[in-house]
Amino acid sequence: MKRSVLPARSAAAEPWAADRSKLMIGKSFATGSDSRVYRGIYGRQAVAVKMIRAPERDDDKRRALEEQFNAEVTLLWRLRHPNVVQLVAAYREPPVYCVITEYMSRGTLRAYLHAREPYSLPPETVVRLALDVARGMEYIHAQGVVHRDLKSLNLLLDDGVRAKVADLGTSCLESHCGDKCSRMGTYRWMAPEMIGDKRCTRKVDVYSFGVVLWELTTGLLPFEDLSPVQAAYAVCVGNARPPISPSCPPAINSLIERCWSAKPAKRPEFSHIVSVLEIYDRCLRQGLPLLPQPLPSPLADFFKLRPFRKMMLLLSSFKV
Repeated sequence: MKRSVLPARSAAAEPWAADRSKLMIGKSFATGSDSRVYRGIYGRQAVAVKMIRAPERDDDKRRALEEQFNAEVTLLWRLRHPNVVQLVAAYREPPVYCVITEYMSRGTLRAYLHAREPYSLPPETVVRLALDVARGMEYIHAQGVVHRDLKSLNLLLDDGVRAKVADLGTSCLESHCGDKCSRMGTYRWMAPEMIGDKRCTRKVDVYSFGVVLWELTTGLLPFEDLSPVQAAYAVCVGNARPPISPSCPPAINSLIERCWSAKPAKRPEFSHIVSVLEIYDRCLRQGLPLLPQPLPSPLADFFKLRPFRKMMLLLSSFKV
């Protein structure tokens, strides 16, 4: 481990600003196109340190990376949930931007599933991990946020193999997402309306969750025989989906198919998904069979919303 060589700030303007004298950086364990992730210690806490270097000669990309950094740390700082990766601190020293999060020792869900191939997970583990993800996403949606890049690579596992939602760098407030999705996600998990650059709502995350749930039942990479672009074309033009596993309980397969429906309005809310998975979890613990659960009516979903969101939906229904 080496201590951060960047000077500590005397006064932090942002609540998430790191005290760099507390940061020790170890070995790198992951890399991206513009970033590298290191193990580290912040104070006495084990952390993951993501260092992002913006290209100095590409102004557009530099601005985009800075905007993504600002959006991610501002959002993560106010999110506090057992199934959302916690931001510990962050700092910017252009062209370097640093995001410090809790360390998730078991890595990504994708790596966990890949290590088990060709064996799939037992239904009890499928439901438990799916419930972790659904609870995290229910909380994120309750804050009015759309993730836009939910996938097994952005789901991390802790020592107890509990799943947490990570990497909200491409997320947005649903009220600010605009009329077009701008293809912010990853093709293999991307909803058809995102691929088609149509209006983006929180239901794009439900579609992606359906693909993640399929991964949990099969252990496989979605559309592994296709390139990402071919997968996007198959979904958007041919309404293709990964093949359902015949060995998976029909009730879970039914939930997958509801989540990745081509029509966003037919996809359930995460509050309903959590309720269904909690029923399945109890059934599996008691040795009872799993039965498909009915979808609630749109009115039932409406009354589950927080009062502010109810008011906004009512106001938006009136035309001036």
